[in-house]
Amino acid sequence: MLKSGLVSVTLRQLTAEKIIKLMQKSGLELIEWGGDIHVPHGDIAVAKKIKQQSRENGIGICSYGSYYRTAESEKEGLAFETVLDTAEALGAPVIRVWAGNIGSADADAGYRNRVIEDSRRICELAAERKIKVAYEYHKETLTDTNLSAAELLRQVDHANLYTYWQPPNKMDEDYCAKGLQTILPRLTVIHAFQWRFSNGHGERRPLQEGEERWLRFLDIANQSNTELPVLIEFVRNDDPEQFLRDAEALKSWLHTLNQGH
Repeated sequence: MLKSGLVSVTLRQLTAEKIIKLMQKSGLELIEWGGDIHVPHGDIAVAKKIKQQSRENGIGICSYGSYYRTAESEKEGLAFETVLDTAEALGAPVIRVWAGNIGSADADAGYRNRVIEDSRRICELAAERKIKVAYEYHKETLTDTNLSAAELLRQVDHANLYTYWQPPNKMDEDYCAKGLQTILPRLTVIHAFQWRFSNGHGERRPLQEGEERWLRFLDIANQSNTELPVLIEFVRNDDPEQFLRDAEALKSWLHTLNQGH
């Protein structure tokens, strides 16, 4: 079952209260609150407040976008325990983290091992509180290619480690679909957006323009037979009205796909 939602930092210029109102207007079901602006790391009072406001307005919290980077954040002063405390106060069942800050082509074996070790450590800590850890699927980290992402999940080999997925920029549809199929057993959240690239520059486009490929991706995702959030991330011109149009497109796709399951 695919469920519709939003990544709060998509509209980072808006307050949490305004985002909640937009969510109600959009009819989306779930939200991932971000740790960089709307629910800052360590601000337990804000986390509890946002949890209450979300629930009072019928919005489910599916995850906490923490921006914790394995093998990096601890030495920069962000303890995972702080992230974990915040996610718990927020009522988020999943914490999104990054697999280091170096792309797989540039990371040596020692760096990869440090990411693996820190991943295992934080997965254990989160498991004690029944919260999942999931990698961001992103460039300039160790999940930047299909092969590296799948291999990293295998190497960490922890029951509490999952992954997000999003179509890698500048890659063809078949490559994207293959990567999604590969990580399906560990998939926990999808980030949905539509970009167009020309001369190396990306342009945000209405989500509806990606209907054909997104129906293919989401059909693959729906094979997981789990409740899977599909969250809008990035909207054209950061425009709330464009977000509402994107939400209509997403809801339409999910309705079609869920009817077939």
